[in-house]
Amino acid sequence: DVRNPKNESRPGNLKSESSEAVFQIEVEKISANPFQPRKTINPEALNELAASIREFGIRQPLIVSKMERETEMGTEVEYQLVAGERRWQSAKLLVLQRVPALVRAIPQEKEKLELAIIENVQRENLNPMEAAKAYAKLQDTFGLTQREIAARVGKSRETIANLLRLLNLPSDIQEALVKNQVSESQARLLLAVSDVSQQGQLFNDITRNNLSVRELKNRISKMKRGSEPVIKLVSAIDPELVEMQYTLEEALGAKVKIEKSGPSGQLTISFSTPDDLQKLIQKLLLEE
Repeated sequence: DVRNPKNESRPGNLKSESSEAVFQIEVEKISANPFQPRKTINPEALNELAASIREFGIRQPLIVSKMERETEMGTEVEYQLVAGERRWQSAKLLVLQRVPALVRAIPQEKEKLELAIIENVQRENLNPMEAAKAYAKLQDTFGLTQREIAARVGKSRETIANLLRLLNLPSDIQEALVKNQVSESQARLLLAVSDVSQQGQLFNDITRNNLSVRELKNRISKMKRGSEPVIKLVSAIDPELVEMQYTLEEALGAKVKIEKSGPSGQLTISFSTPDDLQKLIQKLLLEE
């Protein structure tokens, strides 16, 4: 039986698309990937996947990395999940003893994170906030630019930039985006509203009155035409300024906002911690 071999180190009959040997690994010996970008799994979708696995088995092997640690009894082998979170969770739900997996040597944390992100983005459709936080991890922890992230996950730089901007939303709107109470398009429109109180009012209108994207656009346009110009729309920004903003964000690894009024304007660089501020200062002063 391919699913229940006597020795976990022995390849099963299953082969991956790349002809790599697929091993049958004990589920209890696999630990979660600490860099897993997916934070929420839809229970209904998980049950559906479990039902499919019960009937057809796990068709696509998980990817794990092998870890060895010394104990009083000798060397103990464990595995850390690199990709296949939903299949692993489904296997535990079904109380399977073993799962098919590719064992790869992935010593670097960066490589584990990149593999986890690519696997999830391509196969499992992360919600926008999960994707944004994963890309921010690549950007902030490992110093990748938006262009480099885009190349790794097969998306445009504009897509990556738009997702990262969602992290500027208040926590309640981010949570609503995770719960599908607002769409990504609606969230991006809310980002265009600079006045916090008006942004909150529009958010409440979306959740209470089910405003469509078009209705939200019209509501923002009416605010823009009001007597006090407190609303600034991203679409009104000069495309050249947007490109400059992207360039600065990539160079500094920080959120940048450029506002122009006639020949003059204002440049705002955001930071989250004192360490971030120190790094920014060093980059601006061109210090090593």
